[in-house]
Amino acid sequence: MNAARPASPGEGVKERIITDRAGIAEGTAYLARRCPRMAHAISLVDEVPLRWRGDGFEALLGAIVSQQVSVAAADAILGRMRAAGLMTPQAIGASEEDSLRAAGLSRQKVRYLRALADADLDYEGLRRRPTEEVIATLTAIPGIGTWTAEIYAMFSLGRADVFAPGDLALQESARLLYDLPERPKPAAFRAMAEAWSPWRAVAARVLWAYYRVAKDREGIL
Repeated sequence: MNAARPASPGEGVKERIITDRAGIAEGTAYLARRCPRMAHAISLVDEVPLRWRGDGFEALLGAIVSQQVSVAAADAILGRMRAAGLMTPQAIGASEEDSLRAAGLSRQKVRYLRALADADLDYEGLRRRPTEEVIATLTAIPGIGTWTAEIYAMFSLGRADVFAPGDLALQESARLLYDLPERPKPAAFRAMAEAWSPWRAVAARVLWAYYRVAKDREGIL
C-alpha cells in the first residue's frame, strides 16, 4: 500500500492532470488569453517549470523534512536518512528516536514522520480521489499542513487546478505582477486565484518563475 509508481497519477479522477510539457503549454496559453499580466509574466520567464514528481510516502517524507530548513540542510538530512535506510514507513516505525535524531531530525519532525508512517495511507487510492479529499486526508496527519498538502496535490498528483495561497513567494510575486499595495493574505489570494481556474496550478508555476525574474531585477530578500 505504501509503494507508489510515478505514472498515471490521475487514474479515475475527473480533473485535469499535468504530467508533461503539453499540459503546461495548454495552461499558459489559457492564462495568457485571459489575463494580460499573466501574459506579461509568461513572456519574461525562460520556461514555466513542470516540476512533476512521483507520489507516495517518500514524497511526503521529503516535504516534512524540508519544512523550515534550507534546501541544503534538507538535502543533507535526506542523504543521511537514505544512507541509513530510513526512507520507508517500516524503517521509520522500527527505528529508535536516537537513530532518527542522528540523521538531523528535530524531535518534532520525528513525531511527524512516525505519524505519517502510522497513517498507512493508500497512495494509489489518493490518485483517484478529488483534490479536496486528498487535502483533507493529508492535513489530518500531524505535520502536514494545508501548504504541504496542496504542493503534494500539485506536483506529486499533477492536479491542474490546485493553488497554494499561503506560499510567501507566490504572494510576493502576485504583489509585484499585479502592483498590489501589499502581499495578498491567503483568503484573499485564494479568491483572486479563482480567475485562473481551471489552470491554477499552472498560474502558480508562472508566479514562481516570475518571482525568480523579479527577484533578480528588484533585489527582493
